[in-house]
Amino acid sequence: MHAIQAQSLTKTYPGQVEAVKGVDFEVEAGEVFGLLGPNGAGKSTTVGMLTTTIVPTGGRALVGGYDVAKQPLLARAVSSVVFQEAVVDRSLTGRANIELHARLWGAGSQRRIQELTDALGLAELIDRPVSSYSGGERRRLEIARALVSEPAVLFLDEPTVGLDPRIRHELLDVIAGLRARQELTILVTTHYLDEAERLCDRVAIVHRGTIVALDSPRALLAKLGSEILEFRVAGDPHSALAALRLKRLASTDAFAVGARVTVPLHGQTAADVLAGLDAHPAEISTRVPTLDDVYLQLTGAELADAA
Repeated sequence: MHAIQAQSLTKTYPGQVEAVKGVDFEVEAGEVFGLLGPNGAGKSTTVGMLTTTIVPTGGRALVGGYDVAKQPLLARAVSSVVFQEAVVDRSLTGRANIELHARLWGAGSQRRIQELTDALGLAELIDRPVSSYSGGERRRLEIARALVSEPAVLFLDEPTVGLDPRIRHELLDVIAGLRARQELTILVTTHYLDEAERLCDRVAIVHRGTIVALDSPRALLAKLGSEILEFRVAGDPHSALAALRLKRLASTDAFAVGARVTVPLHGQTAADVLAGLDAHPAEISTRVPTLDDVYLQLTGAELADAA
């Protein structure tokens, strides 16, 4: 049985706003699965449907084998979620927040709470008011709170948004270590490329409510080869790209965004490709591909700016 299944899952809001347009994916038990895309791509709406906080317009979703629309309480009982917005009570201590959540779920012994506070680096903070916590410390507390009921599936919706780089790096270490400590399936949404590459076994790239690619980060990168050539042209970059394709110096995975042209080399030399240009290129560089290149090649839009 898959930990999560989404089958033609759809959400349309009033005014025929299609936030999610029939997505399909499955997450294996124990897998860390990522939904990668910009704000507005449909990631959080998908998580909302999987966590029963948003009612699907169409399709079907199962969490732990339970239908989220027909069996919402059972689906909630086997899962937990850390939303983008903080839900802990800032006036209470960290311990009181966790104990309150544990009582609501009828779970979570003091031993379990101690294990979580130790694992998430909260031992020295747990008896302080949450109002004194930093953003990263609150995030760790929210994860501990979500795990106190010992869910089989953990949803993390943009867990590092708003954190400074150092705290974000520390939190990623914490998240990466969760699977090593217990049997846990994690679905994480993010628009940070390094986050997806570092944490996830597989990634679904989401663009305007649809999944445009789904594979391991390594497999997605491998499609662009080991080296890409990048340059700018003064004229029309699409015409330059078409000319390179006509001369078989660029294949269908080459792309142009703005004035920049990106050509996976696939064994060719950069000099061979540049020699086939009629326009004079500038800002020439070669480098290894990144998930950003994969996203650009698939959608034609910058990840940070796409809608």
